[in-house]
Amino acid sequence: MNVLIIEDEKLNAIRLQKILLEIDNQTEIVATLDTIADSVNWLRSNPTPNLILMDVRLADGICFEIFTRVEITAPVIFTTAYDEYALRAFKVNSIDYLLKPIDIDELRGSISKFKQQNTQKISHGTIEEVVAIIKKQNPNYRSRFLIPYRDGYKTIMVSDIAYFYSENKITNIVMHDAKEQAVSYTMDELEEQLDPAVFFRANRQYLINIKSLESIHNYFNGKLKLMLVPPAAADIHISKEKASQFKKWLDS
Repeated sequence: MNVLIIEDEKLNAIRLQKILLEIDNQTEIVATLDTIADSVNWLRSNPTPNLILMDVRLADGICFEIFTRVEITAPVIFTTAYDEYALRAFKVNSIDYLLKPIDIDELRGSISKFKQQNTQKISHGTIEEVVAIIKKQNPNYRSRFLIPYRDGYKTIMVSDIAYFYSENKITNIVMHDAKEQAVSYTMDELEEQLDPAVFFRANRQYLINIKSLESIHNYFNGKLKLMLVPPAAADIHISKEKASQFKKWLDS
């Protein structure tokens, strides 16, 4: 099996090579690429591999640009550290995805599925449908908020926000300097608008910036308890069901 790896993080690429060989020592890694430009050039100049493992976000942009510049007929397993809204789309056309950090058993399952189906080609039309779905569900993330202030407006940069919390149907911003500001968005709307690599929906009341995390503690019944900076007014718990997703988010 000839495999092309497209991954911009060197350690992730090395780990993928290692676990691919653990799964099947007859696997040949034909190339490891880290940019859209290099990937396009390689695909234009080399025979089609049996399988491609492709990171969603590369050093020079989103991987879907590759599909607009060169035809890809090989099956693709996408790897990503990003949100579940986009990930759902991959299953529509039986193109698998893996959430970082890559688990060897999950990758083994994906490759087993690929071999059982003996898939040789995925039509370019099918890939384009997936790309369209992902682009629709993965818009540019918000970088700032325009907030009414006195007799005018002020801007709050997303990078200055430690977390959001909801109380009495009002959503509030808490900034790294502990200042607070109400915003006219629901928590669900904010979750869709903010970069999921940076913000995590801990529960119904809290949406947290990874930079606000001070410590994480085991809690009753498999839950996790979070301590934030600046401190939150209420205890923040991650449910047992969501704890695994939270840990993957931290380790991506």
